[in-house]
Amino acid sequence: MRQTGQRIAVLLHNVRSTHNVGSIFRTSEAAGVEKIYLSGVTPTPEDRFGRVQKDIAKTALGAERMLPWEKTSSTSKVIRKLKGEGWEIVGVEQDTRAIDYRKFSAGGGSSSGGRASKPTLIIFGNEVKGIPKSVRDACDTLIEIPMNGKKESLNVSVAAGIILFAFPKT
Repeated sequence: MRQTGQRIAVLLHNVRSTHNVGSIFRTSEAAGVEKIYLSGVTPTPEDRFGRVQKDIAKTALGAERMLPWEKTSSTSKVIRKLKGEGWEIVGVEQDTRAIDYRKFSAGGGSSSGGRASKPTLIIFGNEVKGIPKSVRDACDTLIEIPMNGKKESLNVSVAAGIILFAFPKT
């Protein structure tokens, strides 16, 4: 259960699949995320003419209308803005710097006992290439979901579900 006053936002960078985007909207709304930022080639719930993207609506089931979202042309501007407002920036990516998501807690890295003290932006990246190095470098922390099988990664919408409902532990 999320702590009262805890703030979580999501940034989807270069997530290509409308179905993944819709699914992440639905999961984010259910998990209490306050806003979703969409960057790079990530499709938006409305096309440039203001028409509903049917594939996103199909998987989001109305969450795309309930959850505030913003399309941004600059991931780095969003990160700088939120960092300036005291947000912690967390990327979900397999990387040598990444820690097991189960050992992470916002505002305290891996040592604050699961108590979130800072608003947190969680970044998910492209289905194949992940989060670009420039965005990873801008993150305060990288977390990963340990993989025990032969597959190297999960579908981005599945990973978002795991992280958003496990993050942070209270």
